[in-house]
Amino acid sequence: MSRFDDLPGYAASIAPLIDAVHLGVLIAGRPLGRELVERSGLQADLLVDLRYVLPARPLTRRGLAALYRYNPFDDNEIGVQLAQGTLVTDHDGTLRATPRALAFITELYGLHTTVTGEMWAGHAERLPELAGLAGRLVEASADSGGEAFAQAAPPYEPEGTSEGVLLFNRLAALRYHRADAHAAAWEEAGLTATQIVGLSSGPSRERIEEDTNRRAAVPYEVLTTGERQSLLLGLSALGH
Repeated sequence: MSRFDDLPGYAASIAPLIDAVHLGVLIAGRPLGRELVERSGLQADLLVDLRYVLPARPLTRRGLAALYRYNPFDDNEIGVQLAQGTLVTDHDGTLRATPRALAFITELYGLHTTVTGEMWAGHAERLPELAGLAGRLVEASADSGGEAFAQAAPPYEPEGTSEGVLLFNRLAALRYHRADAHAAAWEEAGLTATQIVGLSSGPSRERIEEDTNRRAAVPYEVLTTGERQSLLLGLSALGH
């Protein structure tokens, strides 16, 4: 069996590449991001984190809890967003982005267009295929994803979004499919979020990681062997 056909093994191999590509864009965008935040005068961490979510759908309390399951969300942050006029709340606690938040996110998308264009200028020919494969995986993840993925996907993709930003945000959403798979695995093992964070290496950790990879592998069934190879090699190239 090809290593690209061992789906749990493939899911384990591609996860750190997805993380590395996503984090690489965030790091590269920090200088311009700081300028944007200073110019806006906003407390913007939440807006940056959920840039591809807020314009697409409201935030539910369950969705927020799932997105931040390892770092429980501080209600004070919600208070800040409400006070600065970037979120409003419905009677049931659902949160919605305001025009002020959406204007910031529009600028942020422009910033990420610049950043990914510069970072990946030498790989421009790869981007349409990689973005397309990531988009198919987002669609294929809907049935097996949990609450975090349901809140995060599909990402906001206004007309004219560059291939680099499409890839960046699709990968961001896909990270939550694996996060949900991991949560399902440790919950089935009878653990809590705090306990899994503190669990050391050993047979119990290995069983949870194996279960995570099995669950996380499901969406990759929609790709051919060649497409899985192209995605893994392409992300590896972008991450270096």
